[in-house]
Amino acid sequence: MSGEDRYIELLWGPQHPSSGHMRFIVKMDGDVVSEFYPDPGYRHVGIEKIAETKTYIQIIPLIERPAILDAANLNFVYVLALEKLLDIEAPPRAQYLRTMMAEFNRIASHLYGIGIFGIMIGSSTEFMWAFGDREIIIELMQMVGGARLTYSYMVPGGVRNDLPDGFKEKALKGLKYIERRLEDHKRIFLENAVTLSRLVGVGVIKKEEAIKLGIVGPNLRASGVRYDVRKAEPYGAYPELDFEMAVREEGDCYARLMVRIDEIKTSIYLIRQILDKMPSGPILHERFMRYLAKWKAYMERMKKIKFPPIFVSLRPPKGDSFARVECGRGEATCYIVSDGSTNPYRVRLVTPSFRNIIAFKYSMPGHRLADIPSIYGSLDYFPPGADR
Repeated sequence: MSGEDRYIELLWGPQHPSSGHMRFIVKMDGDVVSEFYPDPGYRHVGIEKIAETKTYIQIIPLIERPAILDAANLNFVYVLALEKLLDIEAPPRAQYLRTMMAEFNRIASHLYGIGIFGIMIGSSTEFMWAFGDREIIIELMQMVGGARLTYSYMVPGGVRNDLPDGFKEKALKGLKYIERRLEDHKRIFLENAVTLSRLVGVGVIKKEEAIKLGIVGPNLRASGVRYDVRKAEPYGAYPELDFEMAVREEGDCYARLMVRIDEIKTSIYLIRQILDKMPSGPILHERFMRYLAKWKAYMERMKKIKFPPIFVSLRPPKGDSFARVECGRGEATCYIVSDGSTNPYRVRLVTPSFRNIIAFKYSMPGHRLADIPSIYGSLDYFPPGADR
């Protein structure tokens, strides 16, 4: 057999091959990957176009949908861009609350990704353990945001509500539990001989390649690139917090896994700082607080309950704005164009999975068919995030 006859084409997906509906076109030479092409768009939902038909406040739950595993961070980037248009800033306490929710969500997102990674390479125990531990974080976020996954907690000028009574004690207890559990994960999965043989030296992306490809987040830092939006362009409460970004040099599947484990530890460290340093004061910008006080009094007199129109009728001045944050999977950016009406003229959201999809084409060739799940899982790619 010679020439093109020696190759076979394998379609991987699109019906939920691992982390979401996605198709890959794989060109095989025997059981060795010759070429690997991602084929996104299977579940494109068009949130950018839909946003043009919604008011600015209605877009908040919409913008969370591409990656509900990391909804708080997508909520964060949109609200930051909107506040630049409105020329307002959230008060200090709201900044701390936002940052706390972002870090809780980072832990939950990483535990989800690590659990999926476990089942991809045959560890059902790691899958169940990671998802079980993630429930602790989800319960804590539900106490604050009122929902399990999509919180819509951050609004222009601040956050929707303050911490409930007893939250700090429960949060510290939950974080201590996660820390202890990481040692169990280390014994059962991270240092397991099978895990090491499947991941070490596999799917290497060198530092220079990672920079040229423009990949982001843990995938970039696992290749030795020291870039994290929280450090490069601090936002929220990050300028007042102390932490070191998680970086590995090897650039292989195992390095990408361990960066996420290191980031869970960093997030725990950050949340403890936030809970200790949390300033007192309002949770919403004074422009909205004054209006809401009048609105609440009016509603009580009228015996009605209705959403405050100050948010529904937001009309930012004409112009555009841009913001970026560090999501669990990497940098997310949001660009808004206002024409002065209650709906945006244009909303552009670039997610980390959209940035990272290019890594498949360059990390797969030369590896065997059985290595595809290892590399796929290590990249923590979430198809809905790219098909936004």
